[in-house]
Amino acid sequence: MNAVTKMEQNKYTVPLFQNKAESFALELAQHSIEELKQELKCSTSLAQVAKQNFIDFFNQENKLPAILAYNGQAYKCLKAHTLTNSDMEFANKHLWILSFLYGMLRPHNLIHPYRLEGKIVLNASNDRSVFDYWKPLLTDVLIKSVKADDGILLHLATEEYQHIFDWKKVLNEVSVVQPLFKVFNGTKLKNITVYAKSCRGAMTRYVLQNKITAPKHLMGFEYEGFTFSSAASLLNKVPKGLTEVLGSFPKKYNLSFN
Repeated sequence: MNAVTKMEQNKYTVPLFQNKAESFALELAQHSIEELKQELKCSTSLAQVAKQNFIDFFNQENKLPAILAYNGQAYKCLKAHTLTNSDMEFANKHLWILSFLYGMLRPHNLIHPYRLEGKIVLNASNDRSVFDYWKPLLTDVLIKSVKADDGILLHLATEEYQHIFDWKKVLNEVSVVQPLFKVFNGTKLKNITVYAKSCRGAMTRYVLQNKITAPKHLMGFEYEGFTFSSAASLLNKVPKGLTEVLGSFPKKYNLSFN
């Protein structure tokens, strides 16, 4: 994650589940570096950083708005630091950022740097995995939020984040549109993780910049050779449940990303 100090905090907001994040951080700060190395499945150096971040969790200066705090491949292609004020206002009304520590975040929620895995079991998570802890807390929040908007959820998170919700209930209650980004390898379409993450970030940026509110308008999205297949015509009328649409690159593994 990215880190910065002395932010102008009056522009930003407190996460919905800040108290839950604090209880997790308090417990994790007590874990040894070796324990964190095993729990977070990371190197010793990364475990040291993670421990220090949990120890420093209540330092009010060491915070970033959530949309600027992450540095994974999707966020690199989102390029949030270049979005306009208008884009950010749209994001704060329509975009949820999912987190194992904070649950659900709006882009302008201030958060601390952290590292956490969904399978970790804590006393603060009632001796359940983080996945299972969040499920009853977040499912109805997401459903109510989507219904209060337009009833359609554009699902651009990685699959593991489905496990912090009762996903079957989500699919029964709202319409979910999930773009899939695949590469043709000469015989079939194949998922290449780095390309899929890049496209998810780029599509999020496309939605925010173009203020998209109807799924059919996603068909104009293109990124580094990825375009939608004819199946995208299904977006004219989206039923409840899952609608998958395919964005694909027609050539064999010759993509380049900035």
